[in-house]
Amino acid sequence: MKFNVTLVLCDKMLVSSSTLAAEIFKFSQSMAMATGNPIRDLVIRRVSTNDSAVTTSSGFEMQPTHGLQETFPSDLIHLPAIWRNPRPVINRSQMLLNWISKQHVLNTIFTAVGTGVCFLAESGLLDNKPVTTHWHYFDQLKKSYPNVLLQRQHFTTKTGNIYCAASINAMAEIIVLHVERVFGRVIARQAQRHFFHEIRNLSSAIGYSDGEESSLTDEAIMQAKIWLQDNMSKHSLIRHLSSNIGMNKRTLNRRFKSATGQSPSDYLNEVRMNFACELLKNTDLSILEVANFSGHSNQSWFSSRFKKWSGSSPSGYRKSVRSKNFSS
Repeated sequence: MKFNVTLVLCDKMLVSSSTLAAEIFKFSQSMAMATGNPIRDLVIRRVSTNDSAVTTSSGFEMQPTHGLQETFPSDLIHLPAIWRNPRPVINRSQMLLNWISKQHVLNTIFTAVGTGVCFLAESGLLDNKPVTTHWHYFDQLKKSYPNVLLQRQHFTTKTGNIYCAASINAMAEIIVLHVERVFGRVIARQAQRHFFHEIRNLSSAIGYSDGEESSLTDEAIMQAKIWLQDNMSKHSLIRHLSSNIGMNKRTLNRRFKSATGQSPSDYLNEVRMNFACELLKNTDLSILEVANFSGHSNQSWFSSRFKKWSGSSPSGYRKSVRSKNFSS
């Protein structure tokens, strides 16, 4: 089954705000093929606002591979940042805006970076919805589109299938989040290590999400998450969780999954593995000590689970992340 990525090209676009997304996807496909992981065919297309070559902010041309009048599938459409004032480009893009509206009806995923969110706002797709953009354009965005819910404090936002990023770095994190959906967590972790200095929790890539509401309003589940975080180094936590928060196991599992999208055991594993990553990166503790501090009494079992989770052994991970720390 193919996963179809469509990169929108426009005059005055920042090249890296488009090409980096393509490079992360292509790297992930290559890693999946090299490691024997189940892979999906990846197709990357380029379309421009008027079906012709565009002149980027760097002054060179980029050619589209397809025209907007052609029929082709798009699972994810990526909208680039526009250098300085985006209004002249937006005003010349009615054909593209109509196409975006049609794609939205098909439940296509949209990712937009910086002033590229104006394409979505101009199409009306962000009315009464959270959005972010580059800090320099905050006031103008709110003035041009008063109905959007501007999230000045967040680098990323999500509402339905629309993801917005304030910067190219924030956009890259969103792309890696989608790599996880397409190729799996192990490949997504490998992409993180290849492209980023920091290795972050994938689930925390979205600063504001319309999916946060259920977890924030379920106080019992918030307490369960806090209890798991506070006690993660202890063993057999899940067995004692329900009694500690006064809820039977079946109800706890159902409500936890509804609020977070994960089972309690999967959430605990994420907490433990991310804590182990911090210890491996920032301390000289032995692998056995890291295992114990992160709730695993057996080093071999911990190493096996860590490799399944991250795609590398604990020692390999430590070597990888420390090699990125430059010193004078």
